Amino acid sequence: MIKATNIHKSYGDLHVLKGVDLEIQPGEIVTIVGKSGAGKSTLLHILGTLDDADQGQVCIDGTDVRQLGAKELARFRNHHVGFVFQFHHLLPEFTALENVCIPAFIKGDPEATAQKRAKELLDYLGLSARLNHKPTQLSGGEQQRVAVARSLINQPAVIFADEPSGNLDSASSQELHQLIFQLRNDFNQTFLIVTHNKELAQMSDRTVEMQDGKLVN
Repeated sequence: MIKATNIHKSYGDLHVLKGVDLEIQPGEIVTIVGKSGAGKSTLLHILGTLDDADQGQVCIDGTDVRQLGAKELARFRNHHVGFVFQFHHLLPEFTALENVCIPAFIKGDPEATAQKRAKELLDYLGLSARLNHKPTQLSGGEQQRVAVARSLINQPAVIFADEPSGNLDSASSQELHQLIFQLRNDFNQTFLIVTHNKELAQMSDRTVEMQDGKLVN
């Protein structure tokens, strides 16, 4: 599902990634751990097409994303990649249903199609009674589940998650971790997750550690 080869990234004189190689299979849940500043989020952003490497190759579901132009890359990201971040990045003026629909609207889906899919996802995630609530009316755990639904709306090949439970209490964190594995079991969803959460790392299929810009295991 993901194949990254010899990924390098520098910001000025700071060499953040130093030749990273990583392969992830369809339906696999892989966590990346390591100290702050090791390069975890930078790698996640490059693999998720939010940033570009200085050197190397990134293939997602058979597509060499570094060969795509800006418009092609934006379209590919919208159609094939989902994101869940530590801070939910929900738009405060929109309801849960509207927030989930946004990527589908960008894709060009008709409103009725997008809303039907969004309602199905929110119901699956236990939020059918919260469709018309705005983010400020939702708990932290509910907001993160809305963000998960939004990441799934276009049926992506892979979901990238950056500290997805980092802003949640322990009960909400456990619910989110269980949800990730439920999604894999129900939809064969692939996840690449950056986390400091030891419980989530231990639950995953495979954990890789970053140290000083390299994967050390």
